[in-house]
Amino acid sequence: MADIKQQIFQELSNLEEAAAKLRGTAIHAGKQTDLEVAILTQQVRTLRDKNSRANEMIDKSLSILKKLKK
Repeated sequence: MADIKQQIFQELSNLEEAAAKLRGTAIHAGKQTDLEVAILTQQVRTLRDKNSRANEMIDKSLSILKKLKK
């Protein structure tokens, strides 16, 4: 009987250890995801700024070309 109790406590201890490792992995994954989202958000913001400037340059170029045609 004592052996069965000891085995149960050992299994519970192993389960608790595995749960702690999974919890740590989940927390790390959440932080990694937050970092990735922040990086992607910044990259999108940068691309939008570049696209906006490119559109302005295209508009200016078209305006100059129209003036030269006249």
